[in-house]
Amino acid sequence: MAEHFHVNTPLLESVTMSKVVGTTVYLKMENSQPSGSFKIRGIGHLCQQLATQSKGVVCSSGGNAGMAAAYAARKMGVPATIIVPSSSPQLVVQRLQDQGATVKIIGKVWDDANAEALRMAETEGLTYVPPFDHPLLWHGHASIIAEAAACLGPSVKPGAVVLSVGGGGLLCGVIQGLKDVGWTDVPVIAMETEGADCFNAAVKAGKVVTLDDITSEAKCLGAKTVCKKAFEYSQCSELTIISELVTDQQALHAVETFLDEERVLVEMACGAALAAVYSGVVRRLQDEGRLPTLLGPLLVIVCGGSSVDMKQLSHLKHKLQT
Repeated sequence: MAEHFHVNTPLLESVTMSKVVGTTVYLKMENSQPSGSFKIRGIGHLCQQLATQSKGVVCSSGGNAGMAAAYAARKMGVPATIIVPSSSPQLVVQRLQDQGATVKIIGKVWDDANAEALRMAETEGLTYVPPFDHPLLWHGHASIIAEAAACLGPSVKPGAVVLSVGGGGLLCGVIQGLKDVGWTDVPVIAMETEGADCFNAAVKAGKVVTLDDITSEAKCLGAKTVCKKAFEYSQCSELTIISELVTDQQALHAVETFLDEERVLVEMACGAALAAVYSGVVRRLQDEGRLPTLLGPLLVIVCGGSSVDMKQLSHLKHKLQT
């Protein structure tokens, strides 16, 4: 079996984004992972640690975690059951089935699907694969930063890292990675869309809170409660984590601009991170004195998108513009 399931993804300089923001922008292209997103790093690692002798894995997912679990299980020759909420596009269901997974549609939001996954793990003796809240996942995701550091070389350190937050797994992995390479002084800009903002809500409340509902179209950011570790990091005085929100329209605009300029289609959840540049969030943070005026290179994590195609993009456009 391969040493791990993820690939070392390209780190590309974006001339157009660099122009917008006034500093070099490097894109960590996690959309080029075999499962379509960064999730394969952590989930692949977790499956290799916990599921080699398993009679099957079960994962609850709005899309990307399920794709990663299905991919890892197929490579390991283990059956996979993926539980998705009814808000997941048909495209996601089809892609999961193409990976050989059994798909069950349960509930309206991820939290409902997760309750069923936990029940199945308990009653059917399956290995539960959490989508974002587990140290083994964070350990796997930390490799993003190790790769970026190796690629940039010892003389270059990012001025900030930009990423999207759903349940907080990527954020926890990135913080772990920053610690590993000695970059804990690098600020992290944590982007969410309004209506899928469980991390921002927790930061504002000073405690972990549960959203009433997910109203954003960025369904892959759709956890109602952020993981406890992500919240703890936000309260840590040694780290700088800046929590910012954009609208669905801004995230969609970022997806479309990125498609035009970089010729890559990503989903709305990823658009939230890209909107930090395209919607002027980084510039505003500089104006407010929360980021230095002379900013080192921006490292933007292009987290991926297995739940988008042109048809889905048109549907979102129509929905958000009416």
